[in-house]
Amino acid sequence: MARGKAPALPTREQVLEFIRNSPTPVGKREIARAFQIKGADKIPLKAMLKELAESGEIDRGRKRRMAAPGTLPEVAVLAIEGPDPDGDLLARPVSWTSEEAPPRIEVAPERRGAPALAAGDRILARLSRTGADSYSARIIRQLVGQPSRIIGIFEKHPEGGGRLRPTDRRVKAEYRIMPPHTNGAEPGELVALEVLHTHRTGRLQGRVAERLGRFGEPRTISLIAIAEQEIPTRFTEEALSEARHAGPVTLGQRTDFRDLPLVTIDGEDARDFDDAVWATEDDDPKNPGGWQVVVAIADVAHYVRPGSALDRAARERGNSVYFPDRVVPMLPEELSNGWCSLKPAEDRGCLAVRMVFSAQGEKLSHRFYRGLMRSAARLTYTRVQAAIDGRPDELTAPLLDPVIRPLYGAFKALLSERERRGTLELDIPERRVVLDEQGRILKIAPRERLDSHKLIEEFMIAANVAAAETLELRNRPVMYRVHDQPDAAKVDALRESLGGLGLKLAKGQVLRPKMFTDLLVKVQGSTYAAMVHDLVLRTQAQAQYSPHNLGHFGLALSRYAHFTSPIRRYADLLVHRALIDAHHFGEDGLPKDAEANFESLGQHISSTERRAAAAERDAMDRYAAAFLADREGQLFKGRINGVTRFGLFVTLEDSGASGLVPMGSLPDDWYDHDERAHALIGRRWGREYRLGEPVHLRLVEADPATGGLLLHIIEGEEAAAEPAPPPRGEGRRAGGFAPPSRKPGVARHKAAKRSAGKGPRHKGGKGPKRGKKKR
Repeated sequence: MARGKAPALPTREQVLEFIRNSPTPVGKREIARAFQIKGADKIPLKAMLKELAESGEIDRGRKRRMAAPGTLPEVAVLAIEGPDPDGDLLARPVSWTSEEAPPRIEVAPERRGAPALAAGDRILARLSRTGADSYSARIIRQLVGQPSRIIGIFEKHPEGGGRLRPTDRRVKAEYRIMPPHTNGAEPGELVALEVLHTHRTGRLQGRVAERLGRFGEPRTISLIAIAEQEIPTRFTEEALSEARHAGPVTLGQRTDFRDLPLVTIDGEDARDFDDAVWATEDDDPKNPGGWQVVVAIADVAHYVRPGSALDRAARERGNSVYFPDRVVPMLPEELSNGWCSLKPAEDRGCLAVRMVFSAQGEKLSHRFYRGLMRSAARLTYTRVQAAIDGRPDELTAPLLDPVIRPLYGAFKALLSERERRGTLELDIPERRVVLDEQGRILKIAPRERLDSHKLIEEFMIAANVAAAETLELRNRPVMYRVHDQPDAAKVDALRESLGGLGLKLAKGQVLRPKMFTDLLVKVQGSTYAAMVHDLVLRTQAQAQYSPHNLGHFGLALSRYAHFTSPIRRYADLLVHRALIDAHHFGEDGLPKDAEANFESLGQHISSTERRAAAAERDAMDRYAAAFLADREGQLFKGRINGVTRFGLFVTLEDSGASGLVPMGSLPDDWYDHDERAHALIGRRWGREYRLGEPVHLRLVEADPATGGLLLHIIEGEEAAAEPAPPPRGEGRRAGGFAPPSRKPGVARHKAAKRSAGKGPRHKGGKGPKRGKKKR
């Protein structure tokens, strides 16, 4: 039998075409198999591949696998960029160094229930080519490790160049900055460092990507939070152009609300007014004592059209972010403070809902309109409250009877409905930072909680419920604001903790928010009221956005959506578009395929909300530390708000600032962490430090760069007394806490060492082996 003729060697062009079209990098064996090359014929193939690599026509990567230049490997580390206009989640390779744009990488959807990915998150993914310049990525796992960008203070290095002192207290590593990578940074400057790689010696290196200003200037406090959370601050020129070319809304087919005395009620420092309210007694004889309420919201959807540059910018941000000295807005100022702001005596487009309530606050009916309004007045919470309390001024006096009193009348009806359905009433105090004209801190004080605040809150809740009900009734997609029931395991843990206090939380019943509220009322005024409040708060789920209705547990509502703040929340803009579509109010409603992207959009805007909250919280911590920096050594009153195996977290009474009391600084004893009791308990002397307990403290250190406070507990005469002999035969003091007469630097040094879990006082540290217990 005659042997078949061996196939001819492929040409260079054929090999290149095969490599370019392969969805993943290929090896010599796969190429030989594809062209049926065997035996000695593999030698010229090997030579051809070598020539192609040396000429730059192909890249040879790991395990000698080949691909066209710019081709990504089969497995790569990717950074999430966020969803595109169609809702597809995009990523880019972390290792991409070319000046050209990286290929498009779509991340395949994960299984339902997997943690949502936010912009900046890193994943390890398996890649497959889907086009000449596009890939699909399937997640192998989410990576938690060194960030790609770190904020810190630039310092000179003895060997030249610099090093970074991170402002994030969670970053413990030191980053070396070689001379070519300093970008001209000077010592003491706040910089954003791009992490480059790890040197062969194990030393971390980076380059200064951005100089943010000299640390210590008032404006840098917010800049740290903005940079650390990578919050977008610049709008594209296209988005700015769209905002600049915006103009007034005309009446057209809109409902004319300009004769209705709608008023805005906001804080003194507010600049964007996106909601206005009006109320009057219902004249329907079938509804005695009832009320009519109108809530009008700025018509942002008229200006921010789906798929536009403004829409892309708003979606990327997800929400506005508020700091004591600035706002990072979701929309350019021309809209947020201009055409979308309901300024007094100026015509503005709006989406409005007219609601009718019974005397008991039950909603009897509602209807949505697309209208044109003119605000009768820009009021503030304090002025409205003063007016209703009998102290009107020149602005509120003429509005008191026709506008303000009816608002409070309707509010009382809505409040009775709130009490009837039994909402979760948690007292979560807010702080506000008062700055002077130069941005220096004058004071940090609790934010007032007036009835005027509650009035607006109840009106907005009612309007949000009406929006969700309407969209459900008309079978339109809804971006719900959901707050799930507490996790059963957390409720069981709470029940066990309450049992130790002699309190009961009924088991086997349907869980309702009123059960928690009744519990809080029961312990009000007791010594453990603060502890129970914190325990109940920690039991609750986190609210988020989702197209799947889970209800709102905290508000005791079966359906709820955000409708009332489209200037500062993208979720509200989605609801506005859905309402426009549902009522045929115009052509600027939801696109037909919008619902298909609601799942990923909900995850995205939930993550941007968490990002904003983290930035605002971190900025407040740094403002507090800066405010207290010159008061080191002074005494304060506080309350324990966290108990861990390495120490206590304490909130100061006056400023609301929080700091750490390291385990090593506690009065001498060996302390066990009782997780169920949320306490540190001394083995020898029986001292107990429990969640919610009031304490007296000395401020040892305040670091404005990180926002960290180091505190020591002071216990009357015990603070100055000589320590008892160390327990269990230790050769030195168990805690190492120096009496107040010694230099504070000694105590600070030892406390800092032990705050990382190296002291002998707690389980798990490097204390004496003898007598150690397991629990």
